[in-house]
Amino acid sequence: MPDYVKQAPLPSSQAPEAVRATVSEMLLDIERRGDAAIRDYSRKLDNFDPPSFRVGAAEIAAAADQLSDELKHHIQIAQTQVRSFAQHQRATLTDLEVETLPGIVLGHRHIPVSAVGSYVPGGRYPMLASAFMTVLVPKVAGVPRVVALAPPREGKGIHPAMLYAMSTSGADEIVCLGGVQALAALAFGLADLDAVDMICGAGNAYVAEAKRQLYGRVGIDLLAGPTEVLVLADGSADPVLVAADLLGQAEHGPTSPAILVTTSRAHGEAVLAAIHELLATTWPTAAVAGEAWQNHGSIIVAADDAELLEIANQIASEHVEIQAEPATLERWFAGLDNFGSLFVGENATVAYGDKGIGTNHVLPTGRAARYTGGLWVGKFLKTCTYQRLTDEGTRQIAPTIEAVCAAEMMLGHGVTATMRLERVGR
Repeated sequence: MPDYVKQAPLPSSQAPEAVRATVSEMLLDIERRGDAAIRDYSRKLDNFDPPSFRVGAAEIAAAADQLSDELKHHIQIAQTQVRSFAQHQRATLTDLEVETLPGIVLGHRHIPVSAVGSYVPGGRYPMLASAFMTVLVPKVAGVPRVVALAPPREGKGIHPAMLYAMSTSGADEIVCLGGVQALAALAFGLADLDAVDMICGAGNAYVAEAKRQLYGRVGIDLLAGPTEVLVLADGSADPVLVAADLLGQAEHGPTSPAILVTTSRAHGEAVLAAIHELLATTWPTAAVAGEAWQNHGSIIVAADDAELLEIANQIASEHVEIQAEPATLERWFAGLDNFGSLFVGENATVAYGDKGIGTNHVLPTGRAARYTGGLWVGKFLKTCTYQRLTDEGTRQIAPTIEAVCAAEMMLGHGVTATMRLERVGR
């Protein structure tokens, strides 16, 4: 059994009943009253009631003028990284056509989704990088129409840097609307928007629950809860660097789990001391990160490599860092199966993935990494199969289909095969 230097419970991946009920009521109200309800919720929740929720070219240009050339340059670098990796991923997804029997040709095509709504969160922090991940990537996939939505900040429209990031990432339409009402507008086709086929992007508990309840009417990328980080470290890892990486992710919000699993109790105790020191002295977001660490921070001591990997794969964290000696690092790397994104070695950090190294930061939480990866260019492609048959192909396959249909007692299905076989001659 593992030992604990500090233990905290993991949060539930299920939204509280109050959140589920509130979202359900809002969606029903919006579906019933339409644009009037959208405007009422925007006024009530975001203190925002513009003539139009659409963002025009003049507003986009004004936002760009407020940014320094240096920030624009760095945004461009991050966008280039994300675009390049998505293009390389897309290149691995090829159409297929193969003759499996004489006269039987089977294949598939990767077809982009027609319209995607990208929700770019901007509540606690203005999330520039979310535009790179959820606007730029579907455009690389070939999605013809990407609608980007972000909430108003302090009742004054989209944060200028966010708006610039959304525009330069390739959004075809930009709308200033937040929360449940934003997702409802995308799904129902309200607020002067045509409905989309898929919604992507992270958000707070209400946004996540709205995606869950709207799934089926529209597609979604995945259900994301509070962001998570798991650091795997041996005794050689720098305790201060590990502490910083745990607190860096904890600043997302007070419900964000931050977990260290180490094979050295002395190292775990050193990391705990470093966390306390950073929070008490220099950590810039100590109020939020400290609350998250107090309530959802854990330090686990594993007996050996095997137990460490077992724990890590059970936790199935959104972000997993490995900081260890080279030989140990490679063993752990090979033994990890359940993670959203992996950061290998002390030079790799979650912050790089979150802000623009190229990999996507929309990732599975709440142990969903056991069965899914994160957002990537392939999420915006439908892999659709087809078949082509010659007369010889029918002769090859129809008797088998007849037999299977008879065994299943689906005789009508069997008739359709028999008719074709009789047309070409047995």
